[in-house]
Amino acid sequence: MSENLIIVESPAKAKTIEGFLGKGYVVKSSYGHVRDLAKSDKAIDVKNDFSPLYEISEDKKAVISELTRLSKKADVVWLATDEDREGEAISWHLFETLGLSDKKTKRIVFHEITKPAILNAIANPRKIDKNLVDAQQARRMLDRLVGFELSPILWKKVRPSLSAGRVQSVAVRLIVEREREVEAHKSSSAFKVVALFHVTDEKGKTAQLKAEHPTRYKTSEEAEKYLNSCIGETFAISNLEKKPGKKSPSAPFTTSTLQQEAGRKLGFSVAQTMVVAQKLYESGKITYMRTDSVNLSATAIDAAKNEITSSFGKDYSNPRQYKTKNASAQEAHEAIRPTYFNVHAVDGDNNERRLYDLIWKRAIASQMSDARIEKTIVNIGCSGNKDELLATGEVVQFDGFLKVYMESSDEENDENESGLLPPLKKGQTVDLQDLTASEKFSYPPARYTEASLVKKLEELGIGRPSTYAPTISTILKRQYVVKEDRPGRDRLVRLLSIKNNTVLHSSRTEVTGAEKSKMFPTDIGTVVTDFLVKNFKDILDYNFTAEVEKEFDEIAEGNIRWVDMLKGFYKPFHKTVEYAEKNTERASGERILGIDPQSGKTVSARIGKFGPIVQIKGDKDDESPRYSKLRSGQRLETINLEEALELFKMPRNLGEFEGKDMVVAIGKFGPYVRHESLFVSIPKTDDPYTIGSDRAVELILAKRKSDAEKIIKTFKEDPDLKVLKGRWGPYVAWGKKNIKIPKGVEPSSLTFNDCEELDLKQNGPAKAGKPVASSAPSKKKSAASAKKTTTKTSAKAPAKKVAASKPVTNKTKAKANAATKTKAAAKKKAPAKKKAPAKKKTRK
Repeated sequence: MSENLIIVESPAKAKTIEGFLGKGYVVKSSYGHVRDLAKSDKAIDVKNDFSPLYEISEDKKAVISELTRLSKKADVVWLATDEDREGEAISWHLFETLGLSDKKTKRIVFHEITKPAILNAIANPRKIDKNLVDAQQARRMLDRLVGFELSPILWKKVRPSLSAGRVQSVAVRLIVEREREVEAHKSSSAFKVVALFHVTDEKGKTAQLKAEHPTRYKTSEEAEKYLNSCIGETFAISNLEKKPGKKSPSAPFTTSTLQQEAGRKLGFSVAQTMVVAQKLYESGKITYMRTDSVNLSATAIDAAKNEITSSFGKDYSNPRQYKTKNASAQEAHEAIRPTYFNVHAVDGDNNERRLYDLIWKRAIASQMSDARIEKTIVNIGCSGNKDELLATGEVVQFDGFLKVYMESSDEENDENESGLLPPLKKGQTVDLQDLTASEKFSYPPARYTEASLVKKLEELGIGRPSTYAPTISTILKRQYVVKEDRPGRDRLVRLLSIKNNTVLHSSRTEVTGAEKSKMFPTDIGTVVTDFLVKNFKDILDYNFTAEVEKEFDEIAEGNIRWVDMLKGFYKPFHKTVEYAEKNTERASGERILGIDPQSGKTVSARIGKFGPIVQIKGDKDDESPRYSKLRSGQRLETINLEEALELFKMPRNLGEFEGKDMVVAIGKFGPYVRHESLFVSIPKTDDPYTIGSDRAVELILAKRKSDAEKIIKTFKEDPDLKVLKGRWGPYVAWGKKNIKIPKGVEPSSLTFNDCEELDLKQNGPAKAGKPVASSAPSKKKSAASAKKTTTKTSAKAPAKKVAASKPVTNKTKAKANAATKTKAAAKKKAPAKKKAPAKKKTRK
């Protein structure tokens, strides 16, 4: 009999903890949540104070069975799930599902998985915090109510199979609005003047000094005028100013700042960051990774101080405690940090090592001294005009925390440069080597990366540490948003420079608008967002969503009842849903693009049943419209008439090959080339609208070769029977029927009779043999119609018998009949099976 049963969420965590404890302790995993709201619309009884109906997940029944058995044998059951609201809710569900009693149940929490932390938690148990559980229940139920009531509206008004969510819809709105800001941006240009000087010091050493004009000239004429005023003139340092400054380290990581920095520095997605951090936590290498606190324990601060002093010296240590700006942050929790500061690197895969290194550096840097910097500002005057050029530089006098870590930034197109300057003094003459004015363009707001979206959601107070990763995963999975790279476009840039005392005009090409791992809204994401913003303003309002999060925090602190919170939300929300269902029109995002010059019919773009389309349709209702899908990179909001008409040029005839037409078309599974009965997929690297005949021939020949290499064996008895190479290994194909080849059988050694045997074993006597086209009437025909057809046929002549190319042998049929009789006899003798008990559901 086990005296103590400890239950955690994950097997990795269980294994680590079990290694710290001696005999008398059994550590088991619940493998995450064990039950959830029932999947039906009866999961929440709105009329009965929002009473929830929970059911055990199908894949957790065996887990619950084992935990129930072990808990009955144990003297004490320790619920050791994570310390956040979700972890508290898992503990409560375990308590309810296993039928535990208060007397033998204890709740323990810890910020790190180390032996001292586990033993300390066992020495200081508590009860399940029902306020935290209620906060999590309220979030789960509110999100279920929003999803279950909004999604059917979208099915009716936009397109089937769509979904909406309280946080996910707001996240999509942010991305849609940012995309419109980018598209609405009108780039303007100005000319930036840069000068390069040679500076000679007292020892005769030459160094380069770069300076800029503080003004951006709006026109090339203004820039040229300034450059002309500098020709042949003398430049000297008119002023030299030095200012002391400092840089302070950032606070240790919270969940959101870890996700942001891992995205910027390591290129991790938000989901990837959390998966790797979870591994590090469960193996005892870092503290709990879902937190919004920047607080460090006194023990951790002392450990960091000792490590900094030991590794870098006393001057580098500056212990400090950070305060969280977020009022709802739980300061009892800790920031993310290494469990042991003296462990600079860990074992594990490459991603684990890289993320640990990032966490260690950020945490240790937070306890180090400020960096002391001297900033120098140099003014350079010109004898030919009153304008002055500016040069700036920084000298790090004491590196402090910079010895270990420097935070990255989300800012793009940052042209600020501060480097080391050569020794300079006031009145010193400098030699002009180069003076240019280059055209610079204004930039639109940056599209969101996963990291910058998390930052924005946190700034708005939307979501909490545990919700950022699932929110982003959901909007990508639902295809409301795509994350991808997009190529830029060439842009001409004008340049002015001085050569031989003359201002020369030239130009160069630069690439602009290139994007890497950015988030773009899809057409369906845009249409859904517009529909929800128009008809459900509160749900999509940033402030409202943030207020709901604050109410969850109030429930967690015991200040308001979760039922009251849900009542206050649901009544007005449900009324809005009812109104929208009856009074809103279908949303398709339709745009009229113009008139087709050939037919005189209207060309429009809209969301269709299977995605964004353009259509050509006349005024008469009985006319069938012509449709075409949008190409990759095209959007409903930006496509124009000319681009839309190009889409109707399919199918394209590329000419003849071997006396037969090659036709390019776009089908259900993408673009293809058709040549006689051969259909060849066009790779993504080729554009079906521009592909030429030479490339089409290449693809046709490659397909023929591939098909030939695919055939292992054919049979003269029946040309339709083949042994082929497949994606998952060799198999037998007989018409449209695929037959598995058992392991250990050499595919090339199969005979016709062997294939018949395999067919009979796998498909049975009824379906064995060569597939024959069915002459049965269509399922869509009525019984009367089928009867009528039969009567007519029999009146004219008896039906012809279909001759099989090769009947199944009598020997194999006899075997099959014997096997069938044996099965039937066994079935008669076997006792009737008892009905499985009905699925157990509990309403709490």
